[in-house]
This record gives sequence, C-alpha cells and structure tokens, in this order.
Amino acid sequence: MSLGDVTGRLPGRVAIVTGAGQTPGETVGNGKAIALLFARAGASVLCVDQDKDRAEATVSEIVTEGGRAQAFAADVSDAEAAASIAEAAEAAFGPPDILINNVGIGDAGDGPAHKLTEEAFDRTLNINLKGAWLVTRAVLPGMRERCAGAIVNISSLASLAGGFQMAYEMSKAGMNRMTQSVAMSGASRGVRCNAILPGLMDTPMAIRGISKMRGIPEDELRKERAARVPMGFMGSGWDTAHAALFLASDEARFITGALLPVDGGGSVRVG
Repeated sequence: MSLGDVTGRLPGRVAIVTGAGQTPGETVGNGKAIALLFARAGASVLCVDQDKDRAEATVSEIVTEGGRAQAFAADVSDAEAAASIAEAAEAAFGPPDILINNVGIGDAGDGPAHKLTEEAFDRTLNINLKGAWLVTRAVLPGMRERCAGAIVNISSLASLAGGFQMAYEMSKAGMNRMTQSVAMSGASRGVRCNAILPGLMDTPMAIRGISKMRGIPEDELRKERAARVPMGFMGSGWDTAHAALFLASDEARFITGALLPVDGGGSVRVG
C-alpha cells in the first residue's frame, strides 16, 4: 500500500510509465506501483508493457479507483514502437509531461564476464539501455519545445557495485550516464532527468527470478536479502514509486542529474 495522501501532486499531468504491467507474484512491482501512485496524484497515465494483458490489469485498477489510464503494448527496444509510445500518449491524453523508464530485465545467460553469453549481453543492453534511450528520444522534442518535462529512469544499486551479473550492471551504469547527459542537455530547455537506484527490493520480478535462478524457496531468499540491508528489511515497489513521484513533481523543480538511492542504506555499505 502507498504511504499517505498524494492527491493533487501531479494535477493534469500526462505520464508515460514503461514496464507498467505486473509480473505475477504476491507483492507489487515498481512499474505498477508508479502507475497507480501517479494516477492517484492526478496524472493521466499511459501504461506501457510488452504484455498488453498485464498493462490492462494495471489500467483496470487505476480506473476502478477513479483515475485515468490507458494500456499500450510496445517493445521499447524497437525504434518504431518507441516512437509510437509518445504518439499514443498524446492521442489519448495530450503531450506527455512525464516519462518513467522502468523496463528492465535480468537474462538467464547473464553472469560474471567469463560466463556471460553474447546473447544475454545483447538482449540485456538492448532492452535495458537502448530501450530507455529510444523512448527518451521520442518524448524529448516535445518536452524541449514546451520547455517542460520530467524524466525518471529506474536504474539499480547494481550500477554501482556487483560483479555477478555483468550485462545487467553495465546496462544500469549506462543508464546513470544517460540520465546525467540528458539532464545537462535538457537543463536550459526546462527538461529534468533523474534516476532512482533501488537496492534489494521485494518485487515479484526480483524474488521470482532470483529464487528460480538459484533454486531456493522465495521465503528463504527474502530472509537472506533482508539480512543484507542495513535497515534490516527490503524495500517495496511503493518505495520506488514515492521516490519517482517526488522527482516527477514540481517539488523537485531544482533537481536534475541526480542518482537517488532507494536502498535502505545499501549504497552506504557499498561506499
């Protein structure tokens, strides 16, 4: 559940949230939580996912709560599909004010440098980094013309340290640099760009994927991960969503190029 009343923090805004569908699981993912919270804050939300049924499920919850949303199926790593996302948002609600780049995968073939497969390298960088750039490129002309826009990239604490999933870590490190590059080029045109670095989170994609990869029960994995967080518990999709809401809102009007850890102190331990 989200924390507190967010009504009126994104009044009349049009937001695109990629990866807004829900991976099956007991908890809420970052994309779904962001889409729900933004709608509660007053935004009209284009919920983008490669799986339209999952996007529709998120939209259904938003509409049930009285919000405005529409589902859109697209592969963000395809240039034409990425361009169509911006067009779909404008057709449905008007020019997009906010973009949340949330699509991200961890490929089964990922690993340390000596084990990473070429296929996993290409697929991970193509979706996680190229996809974010393509959608960003699609919305930037309009944002720059209107001298207003907020882009929030969902990166990862793994962009700062790791060593066991080289392709994923590289894709998120690249996203950090993309964030700061877009922030610098957009600053004079009123376009802000920031990134969130979630740490160890209790989201369906993380828990299901890692437990399957390692062959251990989900509850055991949760206990192990929580013990590694300085605060003693994992974050949730809602923690990421509240950070995204702040960065997308006028409350963060003087913040751009920031890499915000949402990690229970994990980045302090990393250094």
